[in-house]
Amino acid sequence: MSNRAVLVVDLQNEYWPSGNLPLQGIEAAADNAARVIAHARSRGDLVVNIRHEAPGGPIFVPGSKGAEINETVTPQGDEAIITKNSPNSFRDTGLKVLLDEKGIMDVVVIGAMSHMCIDATTRAANDHGFNTTTIHDACATRDIEFGGQTAPAAHVHTAIMGALAFLYGDVISTEDFLRS
Repeated sequence: MSNRAVLVVDLQNEYWPSGNLPLQGIEAAADNAARVIAHARSRGDLVVNIRHEAPGGPIFVPGSKGAEINETVTPQGDEAIITKNSPNSFRDTGLKVLLDEKGIMDVVVIGAMSHMCIDATTRAANDHGFNTTTIHDACATRDIEFGGQTAPAAHVHTAIMGALAFLYGDVISTEDFLRS
């Protein structure tokens, strides 16, 4: 086994067009994520599937179809599935312990939403001392609004990926990852 893990963050049905919080470009991002995951499995990398639940909330309701991991990236065999309740995949979960037990040094982050859980998880991984890589085209987000202004999803994604690339690790494409 390698010392690299791929964190598949929140690629759940809630984010698809039939869900309650659809993201722009989720299908393309999930297709790229599936390619990243297949490559990781073929190399013996650890694949960790992370899913969000919001007990009592209007989205990611435990036991709902929306909270299920999308079939495009279905976990295989005995791959770890970690359930979280906050944007940071390390907060109040066993993720750090799992990565340490497996001797992981390098973390690859893919999934949704770029401006929430991808951002929080990548920064936390870096803060925990992991070398981080985010696969930008295997992530998706949506328009966000603040102060009466709306930022289009493409701008939100660009801003977050730029910030992560500035200090929190590498930000590369699926094709670059597959070539590495």
